Amino acid sequence: MSAIPTDSLNNSPANNEKRRESSFRQAIYQSMWRWHFYAGIIFAPFLIILAFSGGVYLFKPQIEGYLYKDMLTVREVGASALSPSEIIEKTIVAYPGTTISSITLNDSPEATIMMSTTNNGTSTNMYADPYTGNILGIMNSDETFSAFFKKMHSELIVGGTLGNRLVELAACWAIILLITGLFLWWPRNKSSIWGTILPRLSKPGSRMFWRDIHAVPAFWLSLLLVILIATGLPWSGVLGGQIDKLANSTNTNTPPYAYSFGEKPQSVTVAKDIAEDLPWATQNLPVPISASSDYLPLNIDTIVNTAANHNVLLPYTITLPQGETGVFTLSTSHIKPGKDATLHIDQYSGAILTDVRYADYGVMGKAISLGIAFHEGRLFGLVNQLVGLIACIGLILIAISSYIMWKKRKPKGKLGAPSQPRNKKVTVGLIIIMLICGALMPLVGLSIIIVLLLDLLIIRRIKPLRHWFSS
Repeated sequence: MSAIPTDSLNNSPANNEKRRESSFRQAIYQSMWRWHFYAGIIFAPFLIILAFSGGVYLFKPQIEGYLYKDMLTVREVGASALSPSEIIEKTIVAYPGTTISSITLNDSPEATIMMSTTNNGTSTNMYADPYTGNILGIMNSDETFSAFFKKMHSELIVGGTLGNRLVELAACWAIILLITGLFLWWPRNKSSIWGTILPRLSKPGSRMFWRDIHAVPAFWLSLLLVILIATGLPWSGVLGGQIDKLANSTNTNTPPYAYSFGEKPQSVTVAKDIAEDLPWATQNLPVPISASSDYLPLNIDTIVNTAANHNVLLPYTITLPQGETGVFTLSTSHIKPGKDATLHIDQYSGAILTDVRYADYGVMGKAISLGIAFHEGRLFGLVNQLVGLIACIGLILIAISSYIMWKKRKPKGKLGAPSQPRNKKVTVGLIIIMLICGALMPLVGLSIIIVLLLDLLIIRRIKPLRHWFSS
């Protein structure tokens, strides 16, 4: 009996099919790795800034309570507090030329009353002792601790619209990084827990060590990080606007019946243009107008009584009317979203023109409000803050370890990017998938198109660049 040639066995249909399948899987892995690599190299610095600023901002109440203790708390709790109108009147007399736009009342007897004011064109926060009416401190509203870190977190160091768009772009790409990272992490064969769910720490400083420091925490924190990123996107400039439009068009934000006075007002002015301390779901509420009247405007103390009578819980902010047709806005983006309230009140009659509470929100409005509270670390107190801090520290560790991994594998004179897969169908297919993601996240789609154009029109045509980007 003659022997079957080895070549015949190796080239059997079954083996050829296995090789094609293995080659296909390898091409997908290689293509995923390239996208993950480039996105990480570009956006890791931004993510470190976002994680650092977000981690600090989580503890805003504790930090500001320490830094500004003399302004935020009274020296002595008095027997009875002055009315808001008395405090406003006393402030205007003591500080001529001051215009007060809003006043925030707190639920603690030790807390001062904050007034948002303008003096000589400068916006300031003034803090008054509720028992004496004396001003205990004045701060430029743009130079507070929270304002600095909020700006860093929402606009990076660049500031303005460009900074905001970079933040949104980095956040959206972070989601793609986590998804592609999980694909790369996913065990292909039977594997031990080491290197998959527990890091191998036996060889500190080695590529394997830094790979595990990068991949294993990313696996454990992936869901938490996706939730944190997603709950921050409603504040973003482009995608946030689309989320708001979707919620409003489907009546899943604040449905029409939330307006106590009847139909939704057709107003070019929305609540966020005139008021502070607004819940996300009511920031784009159209603002009604006060009916013309020969009567004098109501005293702010009447609005305080309205808040008590309609179960609006402290702390809340009363924004004063602007002009003859302006309204009082009584609002609270409460530490517990279930206690949110936004009321617009006629400045002459005291009639409640708009009364929107958390119970009035639609599905998206409620979900996003809870998500924002979680993102800001106020949904369930200190535990929420600590969970957010762990995620921020983890993200910084993941980003830094990625750069160390890259430096260890980077060849001299080259970028060290993973090689381009030879399977064109896989490359094109993944680009299509990425563009679909870009359709959901417009800035991602725009950035992908820009990268593809740079590759086709510049990188491939300039030899030194082509050499540097090659593997």
